[in-house]
Amino acid sequence: MSAHNIAGMPDIPVLYEDNHLLVVIKPPGIPSQEDESGDPDMLTLLKQDLKQRYNKPGNVFLGLVHRLDRPVGGVMLFAKTSKAASRLSESVRSRSFDKTYAAVVHGRPPQASARLKHYVLKDSRTNTVACTLSSVPGSKEALLDYDTIAATERLSLVAVKLHTGRPHQIRVQMAAIGCPLVGDQKYGSSRGAGGQAYSRIALWSTSIRVDHPVTKESLLFRSAPAQTEPWNAWPADTLELAVSRMLGQGSL
Repeated sequence: MSAHNIAGMPDIPVLYEDNHLLVVIKPPGIPSQEDESGDPDMLTLLKQDLKQRYNKPGNVFLGLVHRLDRPVGGVMLFAKTSKAASRLSESVRSRSFDKTYAAVVHGRPPQASARLKHYVLKDSRTNTVACTLSSVPGSKEALLDYDTIAATERLSLVAVKLHTGRPHQIRVQMAAIGCPLVGDQKYGSSRGAGGQAYSRIALWSTSIRVDHPVTKESLLFRSAPAQTEPWNAWPADTLELAVSRMLGQGSL
């Protein structure tokens, strides 16, 4: 793994790069793309970095294949050509773009492992998502699998595999079963294990598995969260287990 400082921002580690793909670890707190905040975003920072590193004239192409919510860190993949962007977008639509996450939630899930099926409806005005068990007009099906890796008295570490990529999906579905993500005040989290408030949502993009858009080689990229609060409730090998637990499960 290589890392370099980009435009004065914290190091953004590069997991993989070739002529078609750029895979990095997104630091928490940086938007995936430009938003109304005007803060530096991943897409702009990485374009600037590519332009500088390769001394490219004019605009640099970089395609946003998927998004991570601003508070979320972890593995993130970008396309360096329009052909790669098109093919990767198709893999997302066909659900052959596999993504797993680790999360720290309040309480313990009612089942140690389960598949959750809900219908979600986004309110763009408030940037929130409603979650229901039955379809309502405008809603979309949301599917995920989760597995409880470890638990303390108040918190649980869960591994999650997404089968659909809806806005705020993991956050709202885990809250729907009574286990909101630590730090996620938007969907029901208030305080941490000791009564303290956490500044960031405890959700991490742990892996992406995808076929290379040109060579068709199966690629797997992984990342474990750093042992900061609340992740440090468990040792590093337990966090690594949360990374690897869902990797053997295929798409629907």
